[in-house]
Amino acid sequence: MRKIDIFTHIFPEAYVSRMREVAPNYKDTGKRVRGVPMLVDLDVRFRVMDAFEGYQQILSLATPPLEAYASPTDAADLARRANDGMAELVERHRDRFPGFVASLPLNDVDAAMRETQRTIGDLGARGVQVFTNVNGTPIVAPRFLPLFEAMAGYDLPLWLHPYRTAEVSDYADEERSLFEIWWTFGWPYETSVAMARIVFAGLFDRFPAIKIITHHMGAMAPFFEGRLGPGCDQLGVRTSDTDYSATLKALRKRPLDYFRMFYADTALFGADAATRCGLEFFGVDQVLFASDAPFDPEQGPMYIRETIRVIDELPITTEDRERIYWRNAARLLKLG
Repeated sequence: MRKIDIFTHIFPEAYVSRMREVAPNYKDTGKRVRGVPMLVDLDVRFRVMDAFEGYQQILSLATPPLEAYASPTDAADLARRANDGMAELVERHRDRFPGFVASLPLNDVDAAMRETQRTIGDLGARGVQVFTNVNGTPIVAPRFLPLFEAMAGYDLPLWLHPYRTAEVSDYADEERSLFEIWWTFGWPYETSVAMARIVFAGLFDRFPAIKIITHHMGAMAPFFEGRLGPGCDQLGVRTSDTDYSATLKALRKRPLDYFRMFYADTALFGADAATRCGLEFFGVDQVLFASDAPFDPEQGPMYIRETIRVIDELPITTEDRERIYWRNAARLLKLG
């Protein structure tokens, strides 16, 4: 069966060489990505891919976000290098890479909008990747709304990737997060917060055609359905200094209904129960196969193998399995 892995990461050669010049000592996530050969070595990537029948990848740039380590000028240059490199890989190896996701320099919104137009119009990008915050600013800040409007106009998705660093501490009286909690629990929290801000900002009402793919099966949303349902229906009862009644009245649906409008991927590192929970929450037409390769202990094969195992063991029909593996991606990304 064909399989389109919609969230896999890469560093094109021209991008990574410039990245090393701009941020040679970038720490934490920088340390992690420097130790993953499959990000830069196509021979390693192809050997991993060949182990799985019918397997293809949609390419996207790995963390860190461009704006996290580069000036606006450098970020724009890095985005162009990354997107040109991914487009070239798609052109050369379309049987392996049916598409790519554009990276944007979001510390310069005008440059990001120009790069969006260039990559989709000239390079054929299948969407854009954004992060849950832009150097600490919410992704729904007014200056970023033109990007959501543009993507709704293109009828192509935004890939929502979490990002948080060890500088965001676990407790207020500590300077840094410990034990990599900033990643383990921090990244799912980041995604969930961004989803909530998108919902309560009314973006689904404002841009009805918007399509947003949430990494890691919508993070906390499926498990906390009760809080998003009856809990959010009472928005404001727990707050003394702000009146949220107008927020609820402005929404055309229940908050829970908007959370179900996100798309979600299966990049859960082989977690059976979480996959079933997410599938029940979002529905089969909103779930897409993804592995997050190559960020696993085996640098690629483990996450792909375990994600396939989980999907193959789901108690669903062959037709529904095809939707998850590739049909939803082909429809959403307009792959033909």
